[in-house]
Amino acid sequence: MLNEIIAFLGRRGEFFYISVFMLVMFFVFLISWLVEPRRLINGVFFTIFLASVVIWVTVMVHKSTSHGLQRAYDLLVLAAFFLITALLIFAWLFLFWNAYFVWKYESHTLPNLLTLIFGFVALILSLMFLFGSGQYLPRWLSVLLASIPAIAIYLGLVLYNFLINLLLYQIYPRRYKQDYLIVLGAGLINGDRVSKLLAARINRAIQYSNRQYQKGRKRPIIIMSGGQGPDEKIPEAVAMAKFARKRGIKTNHLLIEDKSKNTYQNMLFSKRLATKDFGSSNFRSTFFSNNYHIFRAALLAKEVGLKANGVGAFTRLYYLPNAIIREFAGVFVMHKHRHFVIMGVIVLFFILQAILVATGNVKFSVI
Repeated sequence: MLNEIIAFLGRRGEFFYISVFMLVMFFVFLISWLVEPRRLINGVFFTIFLASVVIWVTVMVHKSTSHGLQRAYDLLVLAAFFLITALLIFAWLFLFWNAYFVWKYESHTLPNLLTLIFGFVALILSLMFLFGSGQYLPRWLSVLLASIPAIAIYLGLVLYNFLINLLLYQIYPRRYKQDYLIVLGAGLINGDRVSKLLAARINRAIQYSNRQYQKGRKRPIIIMSGGQGPDEKIPEAVAMAKFARKRGIKTNHLLIEDKSKNTYQNMLFSKRLATKDFGSSNFRSTFFSNNYHIFRAALLAKEVGLKANGVGAFTRLYYLPNAIIREFAGVFVMHKHRHFVIMGVIVLFFILQAILVATGNVKFSVI
């Protein structure tokens, strides 16, 4: 029987194997994502599946008898390659353009200057790529400086994986069977009024609550989570509850968590409050924040053992790049030990290469 299976597979050819691999990767990704969407590995699985789809289409096109289709496909691939390369090289233009709008419409704080900072970094890397970083330097120093774009490539891959997970998380299926809806707080205007950004989170939770009730299920309890900042007159949760009551939410459908100072504490303290109110930790919950924030918040929810996924509220488009960079930095810090080890290995590799070049052992260098 085994010999027959091997013989059958041997007659199928490369197209068959690629098709099987593509389907396997699709189901690996789908199962992993549906079971636990808060895993960063999901982005890797999806990317492998996406790459297998591209390979599958390429093989299919080149096995066809239409030479016109093959030429058109090759031109499309070439155009896509040059477009992606151009976008990467001139990404600094977009970052500077976005930084202008953030500077114009938002407060001039360091977190709101991230696109400007990244724009300068992207410009320097682009110049190094276009003109070379070491043509006027000793070769060993040029080899050592090559570690900078190498680390930039690694960080780019990490950023790409974060973006894929962030996008996938936006479309994760919603289950309208929740006991609690947790709304994450944000800064108040003049220390006592809900901002538009925070209002969007509350309104999204109210919309979710109404939708669940319309489906014939019980109305969930909304937990307003947010402490009082040094420049705030009242806790964020108190202002949020007041806003929700004006929108028709009854007091007996509200709980206030007013001690948290950050997203980690939002999740931890809300979990404790819900557990006490429910009588056990077997409750079902969903949390609400802005769309750029929900994936990092989900990672923190997982960290405190809260079984909850997020629903994102709309964010103004010009603000998204800056906010996404900030979220990426937050996720990067959460796994900083792993990243610093990998970047350390990269730097060590280039140091060894530079030493080989400096000592004249060029024949052992791979650069």
